[in-house]
Amino acid sequence: MTHARSARAVPDPRLTILVLEDELEVREALEADLAPFADIARVEPAEDVPDAHAVLDEVAADGDVLALVLADHRLPGRSGTDFLVELMASGRHPHVRTVLVTGQADHADTIRAVNEGGLDYYVAKPWNPDDLRALVRRQLTEYVLWSGADPVPHLRVLETERALEAVRGRSEL
Repeated sequence: MTHARSARAVPDPRLTILVLEDELEVREALEADLAPFADIARVEPAEDVPDAHAVLDEVAADGDVLALVLADHRLPGRSGTDFLVELMASGRHPHVRTVLVTGQADHADTIRAVNEGGLDYYVAKPWNPDDLRALVRRQLTEYVLWSGADPVPHLRVLETERALEAVRGRSEL
């Protein structure tokens, strides 16, 4: 007698938002503003660059993907700009979207983040929570569209119209 194996569905990788911020109150405020995303996307805090690398290792070990980094510039040790430059140079996350959330980056730091770190957006502190959520939704949508990920499991955290257009476009192929 043979037994049929039940096929176990492999879950889609979760999109991860890395929040790199050393000030506890600011990090907690960002996490609170991103709470509406947390049931679909992972929101992972890190207080400095070594902590961010540990988070990236954990995300990879879980089979999830780094979709978005929200990084402060001024951090203890190495700066958020240094982290973004290093992240882009590694080639491990080619489609990751990056946002500098800071009130202290000077002109040279910002230019370096754009030119060498692939910076996608700059948000000045203090931020508007609704604007931040709209920006995160837009950046996650960009990540999904550019990476070729299936938008369907992530629809609730994406710009719905753009994501559905991508789904319709794929079904027409």
